[in-house]
Amino acid sequence: MKIDWDTVQGFPPTFFHRRDDFEDDHFYRVPRLVTHIDDEAIRRVGRLYSRLGIDGDVLDLMSSWISHFETAPRRLIGLGMNRAEMAQNAAMKDFVVHDLNQDPLLPFPDESIDHVVCCVSVDYLTRPLMVFGDIARILRPGGLFVHTFSNRCFPTKAIHGWLMTSDEDHMGIVSAYFRLSGAFHPAHAETLTPDDHRGDPLFGVWAQKLSGLASGRPRSTKTTR
Repeated sequence: MKIDWDTVQGFPPTFFHRRDDFEDDHFYRVPRLVTHIDDEAIRRVGRLYSRLGIDGDVLDLMSSWISHFETAPRRLIGLGMNRAEMAQNAAMKDFVVHDLNQDPLLPFPDESIDHVVCCVSVDYLTRPLMVFGDIARILRPGGLFVHTFSNRCFPTKAIHGWLMTSDEDHMGIVSAYFRLSGAFHPAHAETLTPDDHRGDPLFGVWAQKLSGLASGRPRSTKTTR
């Protein structure tokens, strides 16, 4: 049965369960200095960032040792699970180790970030609506939250709802996160690889923060390099 993600108001009880439900800091303790999509998919991530004008103070959410920009933004900040990986990221000016599944509130003040990007990681979020809502808090007016993903993942850490649905459904799921968070304009979803592409497929979903959102209390500003 095809799901109409435009009308979804809730998710099944086990949607956000995972096969490996141990603390994420145990799984991500060992650095993985590898790429999770092929070179062509990586290039297309960078092209999308350039097309959308992602620059300024940019947060790379659930980040690692490489960020796929054609031209690095003025100030790139990383948030991820492994300090050693992010320390290898030459494009980053600052980074913070933070587990969004433990604490979905971000350690940044209100309206301190121009844009947020998240590459091949949205499928690991167990409390995405809280994360999306807090992303809107830290975004400056007009800021974009940009997701790119493929069909590859760590299956033991991806949520059940992602593993049981199709690539098209994945775009619908992320679009639903934006809508249900109540903090963004309608999302734009796009297949970023041509139909005849034989490598890793790439999909993008992004949306702009709604104007006039009330700000919450500032979070910690601590970063580390």
